[in-house]
Amino acid sequence: MKLELRPYEEKMKKTIAVLTEDYDGIRVGRANPKVLDKIKVDYYGSPTGLDGVASVKSPDPRTLLITPWETNMLKPIEKAIMASDLGITPQNDGKSLRLCFPTLTEERRKDLVKQVTKMGEDGKVAMRNIRREANDECKVMKKNGEMTEDEQKASEKNVQELTDKYIKEVDVCVAKKTKEIMEI
Repeated sequence: MKLELRPYEEKMKKTIAVLTEDYDGIRVGRANPKVLDKIKVDYYGSPTGLDGVASVKSPDPRTLLITPWETNMLKPIEKAIMASDLGITPQNDGKSLRLCFPTLTEERRKDLVKQVTKMGEDGKVAMRNIRREANDECKVMKKNGEMTEDEQKASEKNVQELTDKYIKEVDVCVAKKTKEIMEI
């Protein structure tokens, strides 16, 4: 009996999805509404995502325009943005908030590349932990007599191939985000 790889592959896919989502949240000098995804606004006592209380538009490549659906939400949205790690002060015109993204300095680009690389390494560590978990399952199955030694070796080889495939995907994600940072 061979090890079922599907659950481990699903975990690896989730790791790639989380990494991609984290990369979307990195501010790279272009106005991207996804940088606001993690900001929560106090909406009548309950924390609500920014997209739940306002519309977010990008009138030009360096600006985001946030227009609340209720004018009384302008101050709480501004407060939430100021409290976040976004590093941009919103400009309030009484009806909407404008976020102007400055161009990146060379030093900031290098810092972002380091951050992206570290996140990629964390993703690889997660992949290796999933591999170890699968290999431990193989050892348990062999110990319990559910698989022969040859089946264990074949299963571990398949797990390694799966791990290599997803580690290459992490490398592709890192390279893509690094290129995006350096081109702006």
